[in-house]
Amino acid sequence: MYKVMKRIMEGKPITPAQNSSNLPASPESDEQQVLQIWGREPLKGHVKISGAKNSALVVMAGALLCPEDCRLRNVPGLVDVARMGQILSAVGVNLQQNGDVLDINASNLIDAQAPYELVSQLRASFFIIGPLVARLGFAKVPLPGGCAIGARPVELHVRGLQALGAEVHIDHGTVHAYVKGPNRRLKGAKIYLDYPSVGATETLMMAATLAEGETIIENAAQEPEVADLANFCRAMGAKIQGAGTNTIVISGVPKLHAVDYSIIPDRIEAGTFLVAGAITHSEISLSPVIPDHLTAVIAKLKTIGAKIIAESPDILRIVPGQTHSATDIETLPYPGFPTDMQAQFMALLTLSEGDSLIKETVFENRLRHVAELNRMGADIRLKGNVAIVRGVSRLSGAPVVATDLRASAALVLAGLAADGVTTISSLQHLDRGYEQLEVKLQKLGAKLRRVKEGTDPATAEAPVNPVRSGLNC
Repeated sequence: MYKVMKRIMEGKPITPAQNSSNLPASPESDEQQVLQIWGREPLKGHVKISGAKNSALVVMAGALLCPEDCRLRNVPGLVDVARMGQILSAVGVNLQQNGDVLDINASNLIDAQAPYELVSQLRASFFIIGPLVARLGFAKVPLPGGCAIGARPVELHVRGLQALGAEVHIDHGTVHAYVKGPNRRLKGAKIYLDYPSVGATETLMMAATLAEGETIIENAAQEPEVADLANFCRAMGAKIQGAGTNTIVISGVPKLHAVDYSIIPDRIEAGTFLVAGAITHSEISLSPVIPDHLTAVIAKLKTIGAKIIAESPDILRIVPGQTHSATDIETLPYPGFPTDMQAQFMALLTLSEGDSLIKETVFENRLRHVAELNRMGADIRLKGNVAIVRGVSRLSGAPVVATDLRASAALVLAGLAADGVTTISSLQHLDRGYEQLEVKLQKLGAKLRRVKEGTDPATAEAPVNPVRSGLNC
């Protein structure tokens, strides 16, 4: 099911440990694979939450700031992480991976030009422009790719780098940034972001760590991943205050030092498993988590009738209600309801009593899963960026297509609750953001398998589950 990462990293110096349990699936193979789910199986047990994808990616980029060894722990085995590793390798970084530990050494950067064929596949790869300009004084980074969920323009990044003293222009799809002067060093500045963009906040915060003087970023993103990046930079000697609030103050330092740092747990994976418990009416627990990062998700789960119990500071248990009630959701920047949980909650609300209204305000193309959920028997009407979900008594398994990362998770959740077999294609999206999702679900009691596209589920019995009571996965 899972391929050794060196297929993805072929020809690059990252060397994962053999037989590691967190290796990502090959994106090439997943385009010919589907996930078959036999629904309406109760879940039971405990699930281990992996490191946060969105933290791991930007912290890997942040390691470019340091000319010494950086050790990252709790790094998830994901296709996106492998792609970021490729991009770092392309600019001269040495990486060594052993399980969920990633050693990075950027002491000998050989290039400040990221290859288009890699950057075009991963939105987060654009983050490297900030640390490259800060460290070398110049960078060439193609405009980014990733999930087709919206425009996500980079002008906030560009304007911020210009405020820090960089000359920036876009030519033939590549952003060129360089700093004039004998020391080629950025200068501190006061920056106001028109929108609290996570990517712009992180890019500019990294750039400012090595700038001369003080930088103030106002209307900054407050997401936990921003604070995690700031904590990583501080652990290397950066002077950053206010990360996690809307005003971040960075006092530039001339150099950063070696670090051993652990990535925070993935709040979106945790939220997805909480919804899995709710939609299957199953009591499950999960750890490690940081409950404060899940405030909005927990509040909505309680609103629909589920109980969330904190068994310890980093363990949550969901006890779903007999029935669930409709609720309204509007996605907003943190600490509002996360856009990355919108699709999963929509799947849950298709089976909740009453009418729910979901308004997507962050990404304009992030409602394409509506058609796929309707294919399974949901009753969802869509007008612009608003979906009206009328709860139904049951969903039916059907062949569906994952349109983006979180949509793929929503279809998995719907499949777990549906009658019959659901077959999900375009699994390359799923493997970008969930580490061994089907393995974790199997150990909780779900019946699902990854097979070659075209395999008829009627030709074989549903997969037999391992003993699931008390399993850690």
